[in-house]
Amino acid sequence: MRRRVALVGAAVLACGASCRNAATEAQQFDGEQAKRWVEHMVAAGPRVPGTQAHRTIGDWLVQELRSRADTVIVTEWIHVTRAGDSLPMRNILARFRPGDPNRVLYVSHWDSRPTSDYDPDPAKRSQPTPGANDGGSSTAMLLGVADHLKRQPPAIGVDLLFTDGEDWGDFSGPDALIGSRYFAANLPPDYRPLFGVVWDMVGDSNARFLREGYSVQQAPEVVDRVWRTARELRLGNLFRAEDGGSVTDDHVPLLEAGLRVIDVIDCFSCDFPWHTTQDTPEKISARVLADVGRVALRLLR
Repeated sequence: MRRRVALVGAAVLACGASCRNAATEAQQFDGEQAKRWVEHMVAAGPRVPGTQAHRTIGDWLVQELRSRADTVIVTEWIHVTRAGDSLPMRNILARFRPGDPNRVLYVSHWDSRPTSDYDPDPAKRSQPTPGANDGGSSTAMLLGVADHLKRQPPAIGVDLLFTDGEDWGDFSGPDALIGSRYFAANLPPDYRPLFGVVWDMVGDSNARFLREGYSVQQAPEVVDRVWRTARELRLGNLFRAEDGGSVTDDHVPLLEAGLRVIDVIDCFSCDFPWHTTQDTPEKISARVLADVGRVALRLLR
């Protein structure tokens, strides 16, 4: 992916013992299990569209989500690139309380990049990235969210969208953000979630999340809600009260479609080996995965 570049309709929910239970559960987000899922995805091979590893992990993710969510919708299509390549794409939408019109949308891309264009070794730049942090970490974190929602169903509707083809191209045209562009162009009827968050690169041990530019410009109330929630969980050192640059990511097509969706991404310093062959599981922190998962869960309560 190319880097560098008061909530509308929210309902006030009853609290009390249920909120205390939810907070306790959020504290128990299993970062170690999330890291094991990252390891599983990387062990299968780079999740580049059209490869066996891509098919294997896509099938695995559908199976895991079907055992947790109320409804899982799999959308498959062929994306033809500007170069004429035909790429099999698969978006996976896991829904909790699918009949509830009050919804929250969480998004992660699950594919990995076909080239390691920033690898320090020029000889390795044509190799695919393993995608541990870039694609794997957020996918594993949302699978952990699904685990919690299975055990304690949410009071509102929740959609977990796993997009394909985010990391395919050079971000100068239609051959990147493929899955989110497709979803934005084919929204469910009258689909207007209360808010949404794209989670991306959320597992590095040195992660620091700054407020992304397009998010601040187009959905500032959602940014405020997420960063306020992180402060309540005493995670202000992870979610910094600082503005970063604008980032081309999966939230952009969703914002263009009129959805109030922001980007939570660790990209402004890119201290981890981004777009290299060294984006591997040993760089992933179970603690960071757990902390981000706690924020994601608290936002739903």
